[in-house]
Amino acid sequence: MIDSSYLLTGKVALVTGAGRGIGQSIATRLAGAGADIALCDLQEDWLAESAAAVRALGRRAECIAMNVADSVSVDAGVAKASELFGKIDVLVNNAGITKDTLLVRMTDEAWDSVLSVNLKGTFLVSRAVSKLMMKQRSGAIVNIASIVGLIGNAGQCNYAASKGGVIALTKSIARELASRNVRANAVAPGFIQTKMTDQLSEDVREKVMETIPMKRFGRPEDVASATLFLASDASAYMTGQVLTVSGGMVM
Repeated sequence: MIDSSYLLTGKVALVTGAGRGIGQSIATRLAGAGADIALCDLQEDWLAESAAAVRALGRRAECIAMNVADSVSVDAGVAKASELFGKIDVLVNNAGITKDTLLVRMTDEAWDSVLSVNLKGTFLVSRAVSKLMMKQRSGAIVNIASIVGLIGNAGQCNYAASKGGVIALTKSIARELASRNVRANAVAPGFIQTKMTDQLSEDVREKVMETIPMKRFGRPEDVASATLFLASDASAYMTGQVLTVSGGMVM
């Protein structure tokens, strides 16, 4: 018997970075639980595959072009989603980029662009959607962070700083919005099997595997399941928390 507290029947979720990888998996997982989905990504044509997957599950999907690092684009995209669906019950801030290199080689542009998308983007979309949720007096915000925001990682000073900022931002949002029945939590994935990790050399993969007690990379579905938990009433008494999905890398 399925626990109904995990269902999102009648709810609307907005997912950023929904065109591929973890974002696509999250969108389809939420749709499978009954939610209609506002799919957002930098270019609308990136979202066709995700939209088809959501619709195949019998749920409504609307594709919205959104540059999360630009407040005008974010406000317009959130307004469009609100107009199309009438409400937003769940926000998943998943959009993110990496520009990895060692600290001494990192350019201003590599720092600024990663912080703009990963941290500022999470702030901008959360700000826009939280206004709607506060009026509704209900909502769940799930921010996709990373274990490197908790433990750091060589060659990822910009990414680690952005994801550490997302975790701190999540806790602050949770404190601000709790009285309005709006929850904010984060998921911190470890090494997940995506196009990004597929690019790692075999030597790097072996070194990473040595640090994972479960001795395997995670799947996008693992992150999606944790996101569904935090988006649903199954976690109704949780806010300001960080769930690590890392095969035991963080204990």
